[in-house]
Amino acid sequence: MPDQKDLEGFLSEARVEPAVLDLRPDYRVLLVAVDGLRPGPNGELSHRLVTRAESAVSQSLRGRRVEDLPHVAAWRDAYRAFGAKPQRTRNSLEALMRRAESGLPRVNRLTDIYNALSVLHQVPIGGEDLSRYSGSPRLARATGDEPFDTVADGAVVVEHPAPGEVVWCDDAGVTCRRWNWRQGVRTQLREDTRSALFILDALDPLTDDALTATADELVSHLHGAGEALPVATRLIASLTGAEQ
Repeated sequence: MPDQKDLEGFLSEARVEPAVLDLRPDYRVLLVAVDGLRPGPNGELSHRLVTRAESAVSQSLRGRRVEDLPHVAAWRDAYRAFGAKPQRTRNSLEALMRRAESGLPRVNRLTDIYNALSVLHQVPIGGEDLSRYSGSPRLARATGDEPFDTVADGAVVVEHPAPGEVVWCDDAGVTCRRWNWRQGVRTQLREDTRSALFILDALDPLTDDALTATADELVSHLHGAGEALPVATRLIASLTGAEQ
């Protein structure tokens, strides 16, 4: 089992490439690495959280369209900056908000928790199985040669991002395409996941305090009623190059 120093070492190697920061100087990412997780399918806690998130959407959208929510609109602009069409490839926050009124997906305990918190706090969140990483994560502009494993027509296939596309990747290939659009199969959270990396993305007008509050609630739900888990966090703030 990785200890606190192992998790901190993993996060210390994470980076955001300057070419990405040039697109959005206001971009910040809060990385949360957790070990000792209780594996399993959906539970009562995650079910209640997802139900609460679904109920909260109608209040968030009162008199507004999803695309007019400030953080959704900011991510639409970010997608356009690297050539993506947000009407066709929606950022993860917008995709979840649009699904919530008719029912959020139920996948597994860990995925359901972070999806619900993404909707409740209006923050794009990704979840990865840390044990399946090869090296540490980095956010970069793709060359177009990087492999990305996904599912098409029920079968796992390997695709490649468009040159210049913003992607999360490790030493083995792309783990998430178009910043926070679609996750690869290799590192997705499973019912047997015990170590996880959560990626919380922020653009203005979302504040660092709001980002941190989202991460705090995430960790609280991961702890549940059990003992405290080894957790490491790292904030990379591209606006100033500052890190915590």
